[in-house]
Amino acid sequence: MVKSLTTVQSSELNRNSVKVFAAAEVAPVIVTRRDGESFVLMTERESLARQQLFELAAQLIAVTTDDARTLVERMTDHFPWMYALSEAERVKCADDLIRAARASFATGEAHLVIVELSAWRETASAIAEGLTPFVGESYGTPRLVKRPTEV
Repeated sequence: MVKSLTTVQSSELNRNSVKVFAAAEVAPVIVTRRDGESFVLMTERESLARQQLFELAAQLIAVTTDDARTLVERMTDHFPWMYALSEAERVKCADDLIRAARASFATGEAHLVIVELSAWRETASAIAEGLTPFVGESYGTPRLVKRPTEV
């Protein structure tokens, strides 16, 4: 469910702007006016996140309306950085992005899909640069050692 928004009258914004601005840092605030349409007060970060969510929504809609190939193939063509991922990683990436997008659209929390998209894109970039996951070497069974004494 989308979080509920705080509503204040424009006169409250005039009288107690610090309180209203503090509320707008947490979530968008609806500012109502007697003689006109209401406004929504939000942080620039929130506004940019919403813009990114709409842009991603447009991209995902474009990907899903083409039915000539698999979803993973279409997403890889639309997000070329996915070519750096293995076939199995592309499938997981496509699934993760669709799930995160659905969660973002359902909750109004744009960061859910933005973070997922950024994480996968950064992973693909790291792979393209030749970075590989570290697989640590096992040194056997740990053993207890005595505590060092002070000299």
